Amino acid sequence: MSANGGPPPQGGAEQGPKSKKNKYRKDKPWDHDGIDHWALPKFTQEDNPTGLLEESSFAVLFPKYREKYLQEVWPIIVRALDSHGIKAELNLVEGHMKVKTTRKAWDPYIIIKARDLIKLLARSVPAPQALKILHDDVSCDIIKISGMTTNKARFVKRRQRLIGPSGSTLKALELLTGCYVLVQGNAVAAMGNYKGLKQVRKVVEDCMNNKHPIYHIKTMMIKRELAKDPAMAEENWDRFLPNFKKRNVKSKKPKGLKDKKQYTPFPPPQMPRKEDLLMETGEYWQSDFEKRKRQKQEKKKKQAEKAVQREERRLQDSREEPVAERPSNGHHQEEGGDVQQLVQSLRSKRTSDASKDRSAAMNMATFLTPEAQHVVNTEQSADGRRKKGKRKAAGKDVPPSPTELSERGTAGSGGATASGRKKRKDAKRAEGHR
Repeated sequence: MSANGGPPPQGGAEQGPKSKKNKYRKDKPWDHDGIDHWALPKFTQEDNPTGLLEESSFAVLFPKYREKYLQEVWPIIVRALDSHGIKAELNLVEGHMKVKTTRKAWDPYIIIKARDLIKLLARSVPAPQALKILHDDVSCDIIKISGMTTNKARFVKRRQRLIGPSGSTLKALELLTGCYVLVQGNAVAAMGNYKGLKQVRKVVEDCMNNKHPIYHIKTMMIKRELAKDPAMAEENWDRFLPNFKKRNVKSKKPKGLKDKKQYTPFPPPQMPRKEDLLMETGEYWQSDFEKRKRQKQEKKKKQAEKAVQREERRLQDSREEPVAERPSNGHHQEEGGDVQQLVQSLRSKRTSDASKDRSAAMNMATFLTPEAQHVVNTEQSADGRRKKGKRKAAGKDVPPSPTELSERGTAGSGGATASGRKKRKDAKRAEGHR
């Protein structure tokens, strides 16, 4: 084999002088192009029959809410690790899990696998999924995303963007990378092969740096289809991959922002004191009497201004009110006719009320005895004389009210009817003598 890793020269041809870059490089007979450097060779117990010489241990803390679940699945974890020569301990008092090697352990890397196992259990990965880390072809990666953004609301929004609606984005990422991905709290736990873990870390970091994961998913889908074609193995794939350019969209300026003032190296002028303002107006040297007088004048001046403003508003309101049109002479006459009709209706109503009262009194008189009727007539006549005397004492010739007239009619409807007949008879006799 040549120094640059190629096949050795055929025949006994002399080689040219070595370059300074490869001066001390020697041929490696165990290294050639047919070796897959990424292949994981199997490590069995026959490769290390003596076991491990030193004891190694790791301890990982777990949150309080995982305590109940870990108690339920811990017997399964102990049995799985015991087959590899690892002892597991669960300390509920201090809240940590511990793994350490025993004399039965023969794989030197199994303690690292056991450490990753308890890390995944502390990160809320289910126990059946976490036990797959003990296989040689499965690795894990814990990506901490809490410190990538400073704003809590922005952090929650971008973490939800990584999950996608109903977990669709996360499911697509798992199918394309062949890894198990769990987003929990401030970290992302991933399990799978090394190539898939590298892609998952790239997508997660770019998502938290405000680059949408759908761009990576589209690129991986195109690469997956191109890898199926053997003719495209030696060609450049850049012309098939999408080129997403970042667009600087101008954000709207928030309202209420003031324009920045021009910078000046000089400080602003000093604000005047209250005493300086009083000195400028001359009030500083005035006496108390003059100050009170000035205050009264200012108060009167303000009152006068307010009065003028009120008067202006009142005049403005009066102008704005609609003015009713003046009626013509025909309207006046119609109104006068309406008033006369109203007076006549009131008079007719008063007479009808008086006649009703008289008829009621006459109906009542039919049910009274002569003695009771005489008592009622006497009381009503006394009330009429008393009211008439009051009017004379007041010196006013006030006509009797309709109620008095009705009372008189009521009083004359009973016993007064006989006295009226007697008076008419006397008058007829007097006329006959004449």
